[in-house]
Amino acid sequence: MPFASFKLHPDLLRGIKELGFTRPTPIQEQAIPPAIEGKDLLACAMTGSGKTAAFVLPILHRLMGKPRGTTRALVLTPTRELAAQIEEHLKQLAVHTPLSGAAVFGGVGMAPQEHAFRSGVDVIIATPGRLLDHFKQPYAKLAGLEILVLDEADRMLDMGFLPDIKRVLKHLPTKRQTLFFSATLPGPIVALTRDLLNNPATINLERKSAPAIGIRQAVYAVREELKPALFVELMRRGDIGSVIVFTRTKHRANRLADYLATEGIPNAKIHGNRSQAQRTEALEGFKSGRYRCLVATDIVARGIDVEQLEHVVNFDVPHVPEDYIHRVGRTARADATGDAFTFVSPEEESDLSAIERAISKRLPRVVVSGFDYATKPKQRFEVPIAERIAEIRARKAEERKRAKEKAERRAAHGAAGSHAPRPSGSRGAPTGTSRGPAPGSGAGSATASSRSASGASGAGRRRGGSRRPGSG
Repeated sequence: MPFASFKLHPDLLRGIKELGFTRPTPIQEQAIPPAIEGKDLLACAMTGSGKTAAFVLPILHRLMGKPRGTTRALVLTPTRELAAQIEEHLKQLAVHTPLSGAAVFGGVGMAPQEHAFRSGVDVIIATPGRLLDHFKQPYAKLAGLEILVLDEADRMLDMGFLPDIKRVLKHLPTKRQTLFFSATLPGPIVALTRDLLNNPATINLERKSAPAIGIRQAVYAVREELKPALFVELMRRGDIGSVIVFTRTKHRANRLADYLATEGIPNAKIHGNRSQAQRTEALEGFKSGRYRCLVATDIVARGIDVEQLEHVVNFDVPHVPEDYIHRVGRTARADATGDAFTFVSPEEESDLSAIERAISKRLPRVVVSGFDYATKPKQRFEVPIAERIAEIRARKAEERKRAKEKAERRAAHGAAGSHAPRPSGSRGAPTGTSRGPAPGSGAGSATASSRSASGASGAGRRRGGSRRPGSG
Protein backbone atom coordinates (compact mmCIF):
# COMPACT_ATOMS: atom_id res chain seq x y z
CA MET A 1 0.00 0.00 0.00
CA PRO A 2 1.59 3.35 -1.00
CA PHE A 3 1.26 6.50 1.10
CA ALA A 4 -0.82 8.06 -1.68
CA SER A 5 -3.63 5.64 -0.85
CA PHE A 6 -4.22 7.55 2.43
CA LYS A 7 -5.26 10.61 0.39
CA LEU A 8 -2.83 12.79 2.30
CA HIS A 9 -2.32 16.40 1.25
CA PRO A 10 -0.01 16.61 -1.83
CA ASP A 11 2.49 18.79 0.04
CA LEU A 12 2.85 16.08 2.66
CA LEU A 13 3.35 13.41 0.02
CA ARG A 14 6.22 15.49 -1.41
CA GLY A 15 7.90 15.53 1.99
CA ILE A 16 7.38 11.78 2.42
CA LYS A 17 8.95 11.09 -0.96
CA GLU A 18 11.97 13.28 -0.25
CA LEU A 19 12.56 11.42 3.02
CA GLY A 20 12.77 8.20 1.05
CA PHE A 21 9.68 6.55 2.54
CA THR A 22 8.32 4.12 -0.03
CA ARG A 23 5.66 2.21 1.87
CA PRO A 24 4.05 2.59 5.31
CA THR A 25 4.97 0.38 8.23
CA PRO A 26 2.19 -1.76 9.75
CA ILE A 27 1.44 0.74 12.50
CA GLN A 28 1.26 3.57 9.96
CA GLU A 29 -0.97 1.52 7.69
CA GLN A 30 -3.43 0.85 10.51
CA ALA A 31 -3.27 4.17 12.39
CA ILE A 32 -3.28 6.83 9.69
CA PRO A 33 -6.76 6.20 8.19
CA PRO A 34 -8.81 6.40 11.44
CA ALA A 35 -6.66 9.28 12.70
CA ILE A 36 -7.30 11.26 9.50
CA GLU A 37 -11.03 10.68 9.99
CA GLY A 38 -10.80 12.30 13.43
CA LYS A 39 -11.33 9.15 15.50
CA ASP A 40 -9.68 8.51 18.84
CA LEU A 41 -6.96 5.91 18.68
CA LEU A 42 -5.49 3.35 21.06
CA ALA A 43 -2.32 1.85 19.58
CA CYS A 44 -0.09 -0.70 21.26
CA ALA A 45 3.07 -0.30 19.21
CA MET A 46 6.62 -1.29 20.07
CA THR A 47 9.62 0.93 19.63
CA GLY A 48 11.06 1.18 16.13
CA SER A 49 7.70 0.61 14.46
CA GLY A 50 7.42 4.02 12.81
CA LYS A 51 4.69 5.35 15.08
CA THR A 52 5.96 8.96 15.03
CA ALA A 53 4.88 9.37 11.43
CA ALA A 54 1.70 7.44 12.29
CA PHE A 55 0.47 10.40 14.33
CA VAL A 56 2.42 13.32 12.80
CA LEU A 57 1.05 12.78 9.28
CA PRO A 58 -2.63 12.76 10.33
CA ILE A 59 -2.05 15.86 12.49
CA LEU A 60 -0.46 17.80 9.63
CA HIS A 61 -3.11 16.65 7.17
CA ARG A 62 -5.95 17.76 9.44
CA LEU A 63 -4.36 21.16 10.14
CA MET A 64 -3.73 21.99 6.49
CA GLY A 65 -5.95 24.82 5.28
CA LYS A 66 -7.12 25.83 8.76
CA PRO A 67 -6.58 29.33 10.16
CA ARG A 68 -3.22 29.66 11.85
CA GLY A 69 -2.07 31.58 14.91
CA THR A 70 -3.47 29.13 17.48
CA THR A 71 -1.88 25.92 18.76
CA ARG A 72 -4.18 23.13 17.64
CA ALA A 73 -2.17 19.99 18.46
CA LEU A 74 -0.21 18.86 21.53
CA VAL A 75 2.08 15.85 21.76
CA LEU A 76 3.07 14.68 25.27
CA THR A 77 6.20 12.57 25.49
CA PRO A 78 8.40 11.36 28.38
CA THR A 79 11.90 12.61 27.51
CA ARG A 80 13.62 15.67 26.12
CA GLU A 81 15.38 13.64 23.45
CA LEU A 82 12.14 12.17 22.17
CA ALA A 83 10.45 15.60 22.12
CA ALA A 84 13.33 17.05 20.09
CA GLN A 85 13.27 14.09 17.74
CA ILE A 86 9.52 14.36 17.11
CA GLU A 87 9.91 18.07 16.42
CA GLU A 88 12.64 17.35 13.89
CA HIS A 89 10.56 14.64 12.21
CA LEU A 90 7.60 17.00 12.02
CA LYS A 91 9.74 19.67 10.36
CA GLN A 92 10.93 17.17 7.76
CA LEU A 93 7.42 16.00 6.90
CA ALA A 94 6.02 19.56 6.89
CA VAL A 95 8.87 21.06 4.85
CA HIS A 96 6.54 21.99 1.94
CA THR A 97 3.74 23.25 4.19
CA PRO A 98 3.37 26.45 6.26
CA LEU A 99 2.85 24.40 9.43
CA SER A 100 5.30 24.62 12.30
CA GLY A 101 6.10 22.88 15.57
CA ALA A 102 8.04 23.63 18.76
CA ALA A 103 9.55 21.41 21.44
CA VAL A 104 8.92 22.35 25.08
CA PHE A 105 11.09 20.60 27.66
CA GLY A 106 13.28 21.29 30.67
CA GLY A 107 17.01 21.92 30.88
CA VAL A 108 16.87 24.90 28.52
CA GLY A 109 15.60 28.47 28.71
CA MET A 110 11.87 29.13 28.77
CA ALA A 111 11.92 32.32 26.65
CA PRO A 112 11.88 30.64 23.18
CA GLN A 113 9.19 28.28 24.43
CA GLU A 114 7.14 31.21 25.70
CA HIS A 115 7.42 32.74 22.22
CA ALA A 116 6.02 29.52 20.74
CA PHE A 117 2.95 29.80 22.99
CA ARG A 118 2.45 33.49 22.28
CA SER A 119 2.84 33.10 18.51
CA GLY A 120 0.45 30.15 18.42
CA VAL A 121 2.76 27.58 16.83
CA ASP A 122 0.67 24.85 15.17
CA VAL A 123 2.00 21.86 17.13
CA ILE A 124 3.67 21.76 20.54
CA ILE A 125 5.67 18.69 21.54
CA ALA A 126 6.23 18.74 25.30
CA THR A 127 7.34 16.87 28.36
CA PRO A 128 4.72 17.06 31.14
CA GLY A 129 6.83 18.80 33.79
CA ARG A 130 7.97 21.74 31.67
CA LEU A 131 4.50 22.12 30.17
CA LEU A 132 3.05 22.51 33.66
CA ASP A 133 5.67 25.18 34.38
CA HIS A 134 4.33 27.19 31.43
CA PHE A 135 0.72 26.63 32.45
CA LYS A 136 1.45 28.71 35.56
CA GLN A 137 1.75 31.75 33.28
CA PRO A 138 -1.17 33.58 31.63
CA TYR A 139 0.27 33.30 28.09
CA ALA A 140 0.13 29.47 28.09
CA LYS A 141 -3.44 28.84 26.99
CA LEU A 142 -4.47 25.99 24.70
CA ALA A 143 -8.15 26.81 24.35
CA GLY A 144 -8.02 26.10 20.60
CA LEU A 145 -6.53 22.62 20.96
CA GLU A 146 -8.09 20.01 18.66
CA ILE A 147 -5.69 17.03 18.84
CA LEU A 148 -3.84 15.47 21.78
CA VAL A 149 -1.23 12.73 21.42
CA LEU A 150 0.18 10.71 24.33
CA ASP A 151 3.32 9.00 23.11
CA GLU A 152 5.16 6.28 25.09
CA ALA A 153 2.40 6.41 27.69
CA ASP A 154 3.71 3.43 29.66
CA ARG A 155 7.17 4.97 29.82
CA MET A 156 5.62 8.15 31.25
CA LEU A 157 3.94 5.95 33.86
CA ASP A 158 7.29 4.34 34.71
CA MET A 159 8.87 7.78 35.12
CA GLY A 160 6.14 8.91 37.52
CA PHE A 161 4.44 11.31 35.11
CA LEU A 162 0.89 10.00 35.54
CA PRO A 163 -0.10 12.69 38.11
CA ASP A 164 1.43 15.36 35.86
CA ILE A 165 -0.53 14.07 32.85
CA LYS A 166 -3.75 14.34 34.81
CA ARG A 167 -2.88 17.92 35.76
CA VAL A 168 -2.11 18.75 32.13
CA LEU A 169 -5.49 17.42 31.04
CA LYS A 170 -7.24 19.97 33.26
CA HIS A 171 -5.80 22.73 31.05
CA LEU A 172 -7.08 21.22 27.78
CA PRO A 173 -10.47 21.35 26.07
CA THR A 174 -12.50 18.22 26.75
CA LYS A 175 -13.77 18.16 23.17
CA ARG A 176 -10.80 16.96 21.14
CA GLN A 177 -9.33 14.01 19.27
CA THR A 178 -6.95 11.88 21.36
CA LEU A 179 -4.31 9.53 19.95
CA PHE A 180 -2.83 7.17 22.53
CA PHE A 181 0.37 5.21 21.88
CA SER A 182 1.95 2.77 24.34
CA ALA A 183 4.27 -0.22 24.00
CA THR A 184 2.53 -2.00 26.88
CA LEU A 185 -0.81 -1.57 28.61
CA PRO A 186 -0.46 -1.95 32.39
CA GLY A 187 -3.50 -1.42 34.61
CA PRO A 188 -3.08 2.33 35.29
CA ILE A 189 -2.63 3.00 31.58
CA VAL A 190 -5.78 1.04 30.71
CA ALA A 191 -7.68 3.06 33.32
CA LEU A 192 -6.35 6.28 31.80
CA THR A 193 -7.47 5.25 28.32
CA ARG A 194 -11.02 4.75 29.60
CA ASP A 195 -11.04 8.33 30.84
CA LEU A 196 -9.42 9.81 27.75
CA LEU A 197 -10.72 7.95 24.74
CA ASN A 198 -14.15 7.96 23.15
CA ASN A 199 -14.94 4.80 21.18
CA PRO A 200 -11.35 4.50 19.95
CA ALA A 201 -10.00 2.51 17.04
CA THR A 202 -7.63 -0.08 18.54
CA ILE A 203 -4.45 -1.45 16.98
CA ASN A 204 -2.34 -4.45 18.01
CA LEU A 205 -3.93 -4.39 21.43
CA GLU A 206 -3.27 -8.05 22.15
CA ARG A 207 0.09 -8.39 20.47
CA LYS A 208 2.79 -9.73 22.74
CA SER A 209 5.89 -7.55 23.02
CA ALA A 210 8.96 -8.99 21.32
CA PRO A 211 12.13 -7.65 19.75
CA ALA A 212 11.77 -6.48 16.18
CA ILE A 213 12.40 -8.91 13.35
CA GLY A 214 15.93 -8.49 12.06
CA ILE A 215 17.68 -8.23 15.43
CA ARG A 216 20.36 -10.86 15.91
CA GLN A 217 20.63 -11.48 19.64
CA ALA A 218 23.44 -13.10 21.59
CA VAL A 219 24.60 -13.49 25.19
CA TYR A 220 28.19 -13.20 26.46
CA ALA A 221 28.63 -14.84 29.86
CA VAL A 222 31.44 -13.05 31.70
CA ARG A 223 32.46 -12.18 35.24
CA GLU A 224 31.28 -8.74 36.33
CA GLU A 225 34.80 -7.31 36.68
CA LEU A 226 35.76 -8.41 33.13
CA LYS A 227 32.87 -6.73 31.32
CA PRO A 228 34.85 -3.57 30.40
CA ALA A 229 37.78 -5.56 29.02
CA LEU A 230 35.47 -7.82 26.99
CA PHE A 231 33.64 -4.82 25.53
CA VAL A 232 36.92 -3.20 24.44
CA GLU A 233 38.13 -6.52 23.01
CA LEU A 234 35.01 -6.88 20.83
CA MET A 235 35.32 -3.29 19.62
CA ARG A 236 39.00 -3.70 18.71
CA ARG A 237 38.29 -6.91 16.83
CA GLY A 238 35.57 -5.18 14.83
CA ASP A 239 32.84 -7.44 16.20
CA ILE A 240 31.11 -4.27 17.43
CA GLY A 241 30.78 -1.22 15.19
CA SER A 242 28.78 1.89 16.03
CA VAL A 243 27.12 1.01 19.30
CA ILE A 244 24.84 2.24 22.05
CA VAL A 245 25.88 0.49 25.26
CA PHE A 246 23.40 0.53 28.14
CA THR A 247 24.44 0.53 31.80
CA ARG A 248 22.31 0.04 34.87
CA THR A 249 23.24 3.29 36.61
CA LYS A 250 24.59 6.75 35.88
CA HIS A 251 27.68 5.98 37.94
CA ARG A 252 28.46 2.93 35.81
CA ALA A 253 27.90 4.97 32.65
CA ASN A 254 30.47 7.49 33.84
CA ARG A 255 32.95 4.76 34.77
CA LEU A 256 32.58 2.97 31.43
CA ALA A 257 32.95 6.21 29.46
CA ASP A 258 36.15 7.03 31.36
CA TYR A 259 37.47 3.51 30.83
CA LEU A 260 36.83 3.64 27.09
CA ALA A 261 38.54 7.03 26.86
CA THR A 262 41.69 5.62 28.49
CA GLU A 263 41.56 2.78 25.94
CA GLY A 264 41.44 5.26 23.07
CA ILE A 265 37.83 4.64 22.02
CA PRO A 266 35.93 7.86 21.13
CA ASN A 267 32.73 7.91 23.13
CA ALA A 268 30.11 10.13 24.70
CA LYS A 269 27.79 9.55 27.63
CA ILE A 270 24.15 10.45 28.07
CA HIS A 271 22.10 10.14 31.24
CA GLY A 272 19.86 12.11 33.56
CA ASN A 273 22.68 13.98 35.33
CA ARG A 274 23.96 15.48 32.09
CA SER A 275 22.80 18.94 31.06
CA GLN A 276 20.59 19.31 28.03
CA ALA A 277 23.47 20.84 26.06
CA GLN A 278 25.71 17.88 26.96
CA ARG A 279 23.00 15.36 26.04
CA THR A 280 22.35 17.06 22.72
CA GLU A 281 26.05 17.24 21.88
CA ALA A 282 26.54 13.57 22.76
CA LEU A 283 23.65 12.40 20.60
CA GLU A 284 24.55 14.61 17.64
CA GLY A 285 28.21 13.58 17.88
CA PHE A 286 27.23 9.93 17.86
CA LYS A 287 24.86 10.32 14.93
CA SER A 288 27.51 12.17 12.92
CA GLY A 289 30.12 9.49 13.58
CA ARG A 290 32.37 11.65 15.77
CA TYR A 291 31.82 9.14 18.56
CA ARG A 292 31.89 5.44 17.87
CA CYS A 293 30.20 4.56 21.14
CA LEU A 294 27.33 6.16 23.07
CA VAL A 295 27.25 5.10 26.73
CA ALA A 296 23.74 5.51 28.06
CA THR A 297 21.22 4.68 30.72
CA ASP A 298 17.63 3.85 29.83
CA ILE A 299 16.93 7.51 29.11
CA VAL A 300 17.56 6.69 25.43
CA ALA A 301 16.08 3.19 25.48
CA ARG A 302 12.97 4.49 23.76
CA GLY A 303 12.26 6.88 20.98
CA ILE A 304 15.76 7.77 19.77
CA ASP A 305 16.31 7.08 16.08
CA VAL A 306 19.87 6.50 14.93
CA GLU A 307 20.08 5.53 11.30
CA GLN A 308 22.15 2.45 10.49
CA LEU A 309 22.97 1.69 14.12
CA GLU A 310 24.93 -1.54 13.95
CA HIS A 311 24.91 -2.70 17.55
CA VAL A 312 23.25 -2.40 20.91
CA VAL A 313 25.06 -3.83 23.93
CA ASN A 314 23.48 -4.46 27.30
CA PHE A 315 26.50 -3.93 29.53
CA ASP A 316 24.15 -4.81 32.38
CA VAL A 317 21.15 -7.13 32.09
CA PRO A 318 17.91 -5.13 32.49
CA HIS A 319 15.82 -6.06 35.51
CA VAL A 320 12.58 -5.82 33.48
CA PRO A 321 12.07 -7.75 30.21
CA GLU A 322 10.28 -4.78 28.59
CA ASP A 323 13.41 -2.68 29.09
CA TYR A 324 15.40 -5.29 27.21
CA ILE A 325 12.96 -5.15 24.31
CA HIS A 326 13.16 -1.37 24.11
CA ARG A 327 16.92 -1.29 24.43
CA VAL A 328 17.58 -3.76 21.65
CA GLY A 329 14.92 -1.99 19.58
CA ARG A 330 17.38 0.85 18.99
CA THR A 331 18.89 -1.30 16.25
CA ALA A 332 17.08 -3.00 13.33
CA ARG A 333 14.85 0.05 12.91
CA ALA A 334 12.42 0.23 9.99
CA ASP A 335 13.01 -3.35 8.82
CA ALA A 336 16.82 -3.06 8.91
CA THR A 337 19.06 -5.58 10.64
CA GLY A 338 21.31 -5.20 13.64
CA ASP A 339 23.00 -7.01 16.50
CA ALA A 340 22.06 -6.93 20.18
CA PHE A 341 24.61 -8.35 22.61
CA THR A 342 24.02 -8.84 26.32
CA PHE A 343 26.81 -9.26 28.88
CA VAL A 344 25.60 -11.44 31.74
CA SER A 345 27.45 -12.09 34.96
CA PRO A 346 26.61 -15.07 37.18
CA GLU A 347 24.64 -12.72 39.45
CA GLU A 348 22.44 -11.65 36.52
CA GLU A 349 21.39 -15.07 35.23
CA SER A 350 17.95 -14.86 36.86
CA ASP A 351 17.18 -11.57 35.10
CA LEU A 352 18.28 -13.09 31.81
CA SER A 353 16.01 -16.10 32.37
CA ALA A 354 13.06 -13.73 32.88
CA ILE A 355 13.86 -12.03 29.57
CA GLU A 356 14.07 -15.35 27.74
CA ARG A 357 10.71 -16.41 29.16
CA ALA A 358 9.17 -13.11 28.08
CA ILE A 359 10.38 -13.41 24.48
CA SER A 360 9.81 -17.21 24.38
CA LYS A 361 13.32 -17.80 23.15
CA ARG A 362 16.62 -19.01 24.58
CA LEU A 363 19.33 -16.64 23.44
CA PRO A 364 22.51 -18.16 21.99
CA ARG A 365 25.65 -18.05 24.15
CA VAL A 366 28.92 -16.83 22.65
CA VAL A 367 32.45 -17.52 23.89
CA VAL A 368 35.14 -15.18 22.54
CA SER A 369 38.15 -17.20 21.47
CA GLY A 370 41.45 -15.78 22.65
CA PHE A 371 39.92 -13.70 25.44
CA ASP A 372 41.30 -14.55 28.87
CA TYR A 373 38.23 -15.17 31.01
CA ALA A 374 40.41 -16.07 34.03
CA THR A 375 42.49 -12.90 34.15
CA LYS A 376 42.27 -10.44 37.01
CA PRO A 377 41.71 -6.78 36.08
CA LYS A 378 44.42 -4.30 37.01
CA GLN A 379 41.89 -2.11 38.76
CA ARG A 380 38.28 -2.37 39.84
CA PHE A 381 35.75 -1.02 37.38
CA GLU A 382 33.30 0.05 40.04
CA VAL A 383 33.61 0.56 43.77
CA PRO A 384 30.54 -0.95 45.50
CA ILE A 385 28.11 1.69 46.74
CA ALA A 386 28.48 0.64 50.38
CA GLU A 387 32.23 1.08 50.09
CA ARG A 388 31.82 4.46 48.36
CA ILE A 389 29.52 5.64 51.15
CA ALA A 390 31.96 4.44 53.81
CA GLU A 391 34.78 6.28 52.02
CA ILE A 392 32.75 9.50 51.91
CA ARG A 393 31.88 9.20 55.59
CA ALA A 394 35.51 8.56 56.51
CA ARG A 395 36.64 11.57 54.49
CA LYS A 396 34.05 13.82 56.13
CA ALA A 397 35.01 12.52 59.59
CA GLU A 398 38.66 13.34 58.85
CA GLU A 399 37.66 16.83 57.70
CA ARG A 400 35.67 17.37 60.90
CA LYS A 401 38.63 16.13 63.00
CA ARG A 402 41.04 18.54 61.29
CA ALA A 403 38.58 21.42 61.71
CA LYS A 404 38.22 20.64 65.42
CA GLU A 405 41.99 20.45 65.95
CA LYS A 406 42.43 23.77 64.16
CA ALA A 407 39.77 25.40 66.34
CA GLU A 408 41.45 24.03 69.50
CA ARG A 409 44.84 25.41 68.40
CA ARG A 410 43.31 28.82 67.82
CA ALA A 411 41.65 28.76 71.25
CA ALA A 412 44.91 27.73 72.94
CA HIS A 413 46.84 30.47 71.14
CA GLY A 414 44.28 33.05 72.20
CA ALA A 415 44.43 31.95 75.83
CA ALA A 416 48.25 32.11 75.85
CA GLY A 417 48.15 35.65 74.45
CA SER A 418 45.80 36.87 77.18
CA HIS A 419 48.25 35.78 79.94
CA ALA A 420 51.37 37.28 78.35
CA PRO A 421 53.15 40.08 80.45
CA ARG A 422 52.39 43.66 79.44
CA PRO A 423 55.05 46.07 78.22
CA SER A 424 56.53 48.23 81.03
CA GLY A 425 55.20 51.48 79.63
CA SER A 426 51.63 50.28 79.84
CA ARG A 427 51.42 49.91 83.63
CA GLY A 428 48.65 52.03 85.10
CA ALA A 429 45.28 51.66 86.71
CA PRO A 430 43.72 48.25 87.12
CA THR A 431 41.63 46.93 84.22
CA GLY A 432 38.24 48.58 84.07
CA THR A 433 39.37 51.87 85.80
CA SER A 434 38.60 54.91 83.69
CA ARG A 435 40.94 57.86 84.14
CA GLY A 436 40.67 59.64 80.82
CA PRO A 437 38.38 62.42 79.63
CA ALA A 438 35.28 61.95 77.61
CA PRO A 439 36.01 60.87 74.01
CA GLY A 440 36.68 63.79 71.73
CA SER A 441 38.22 66.08 74.38
CA GLY A 442 41.44 67.61 73.09
CA ALA A 443 42.57 68.60 76.60
CA GLY A 444 42.00 65.04 77.77
CA SER A 445 44.36 63.61 75.16
CA ALA A 446 47.13 65.96 76.18
CA THR A 447 46.58 65.13 79.86
CA ALA A 448 46.73 61.39 79.05
CA SER A 449 50.15 61.90 77.46
CA SER A 450 51.45 63.75 80.53
CA ARG A 451 50.15 60.99 82.78
CA SER A 452 51.97 58.33 80.79
CA ALA A 453 55.19 60.24 81.17
CA SER A 454 54.77 60.99 84.89
CA GLY A 455 54.94 57.38 86.06
CA ALA A 456 53.21 55.55 88.87
CA SER A 457 53.85 58.16 91.55
CA GLY A 458 52.13 60.89 89.58
CA ALA A 459 49.18 58.59 89.02
CA GLY A 460 48.97 57.99 92.76
CA ARG A 461 49.03 61.72 93.54
CA ARG A 462 46.20 62.38 91.09
CA ARG A 463 44.08 59.64 92.62
CA GLY A 464 44.41 61.48 95.94
CA GLY A 465 43.45 64.93 94.60
CA SER A 466 40.07 66.39 93.80
CA ARG A 467 40.87 67.90 90.46
CA ARG A 468 39.29 66.29 87.37
CA PRO A 469 41.76 65.18 84.68
CA GLY A 470 41.89 67.61 81.82
CA SER A 471 39.83 70.29 83.58
CA GLY A 472 42.41 73.03 83.70
